Amino acid sequence: MIKKLLVFLFTLFAGIHAYAQASFSITGTVRDQKETLPGAGIYLSGYQISTVADINGNFKISNLQPGSYDLLVQMVGYVPFSKSVIISDKSVQVDLVLKESTVHLNEVVIHADPNRAKYIKQFKEFFIGTTPNAAQCKIVNPQVLNIDYDVTKSTLTIQTDQFLIIENKALGYRLKYMLDNFEYNSRTRIIYFSGHPFFEELKSSGETRKKYIEKREIAYYGSSQHFFRSLYRGNSKEEGFIINKMIKVPNPYRYPDSIIQKKLTQLKSQAKPNAITKNPMARDTAMIAFWRKQEEMPRYVDQLDRREISPQNLVYTYNNNLKMLDATGALAIIYTKERESLAYSKTSFWIFRPLDVPDYEISVANLAHRDIRFYESGGIYDPRAMLYEGFWAYEKVGDMVPMDYIPLEKK
Repeated sequence: MIKKLLVFLFTLFAGIHAYAQASFSITGTVRDQKETLPGAGIYLSGYQISTVADINGNFKISNLQPGSYDLLVQMVGYVPFSKSVIISDKSVQVDLVLKESTVHLNEVVIHADPNRAKYIKQFKEFFIGTTPNAAQCKIVNPQVLNIDYDVTKSTLTIQTDQFLIIENKALGYRLKYMLDNFEYNSRTRIIYFSGHPFFEELKSSGETRKKYIEKREIAYYGSSQHFFRSLYRGNSKEEGFIINKMIKVPNPYRYPDSIIQKKLTQLKSQAKPNAITKNPMARDTAMIAFWRKQEEMPRYVDQLDRREISPQNLVYTYNNNLKMLDATGALAIIYTKERESLAYSKTSFWIFRPLDVPDYEISVANLAHRDIRFYESGGIYDPRAMLYEGFWAYEKVGDMVPMDYIPLEKK
């Protein structure tokens, strides 16, 4: 009886261990409206994983952990295609249907635009970034970018129906980026972009390879990916992260709206021609400019709540594959193992802090709603659920590492 019980327990624990270590796959077929498409390239967004459809248009990507994935498909003569896939507790099968491209390469015409170079420069700054790593990034095919500037809305919009190729000679990656949308409003200074990157290794060896690895380590540690991985494992504080609330308080340097509008109205009504001043607005220009500046200033500013929040009070298990960050408002995440660089401190992304707080890297995560679900890999179930400020907003595509990046073990 005891022997049978031991065998049963061994089988049970072995089964649990096997389930915990289980990996899954995404299989499917690539085709158009008429036939299957052999030779189509299938990429996993954010990773270094890819495959090619076989002679029958079938493909398989194996050894995947539970999570949210985006498949990217590329085939000559067809519009690049993406499809979201969620793996929970079993493998997934998908059918990928491509649309023929209506524009051939030899038909592409770039219309003369005197401002195109300026817009591409802005795009690179807001999309790739302005960090030292971003400075070593090059857009290989900027001609595929379709640029539009709406003067009435002060909005720059950039799109493309092809993969944008970016060479990152700081981290040693070649990115194929499927850009869904990019918008920059110069009036509000709000930047929004979305898309799907695929990482390829740049050929390297010796000292060059060593430099790539060193910079990748720096890029990974302290990133949002590192934070959510450590939060999932329950060791975020040991990894160097401290969590506080970031609260909104009235801007002490801004007058109330009632006073601002009253002053502007008075100045406008007083601006009448007289014998002394032919230009009625000349003497009041400075005052009007002052109150206009007051009108443009934010009504509220961020203030760091000094009370530390324990991760145990924020993180809960959602299911076998997801954990949940249960919070509202904005969280300040302080990474204590790296100091701010001088270059970052001079940017508009810099977060104000009390003078007695060390110059650690501070990022702010504005939560669109509570219950932010995330995976063990550090990926967010719904990336649109958060808007970053501070250091995580400063580091953009030029400082990204793949989702399957494995850092070196710390000695």
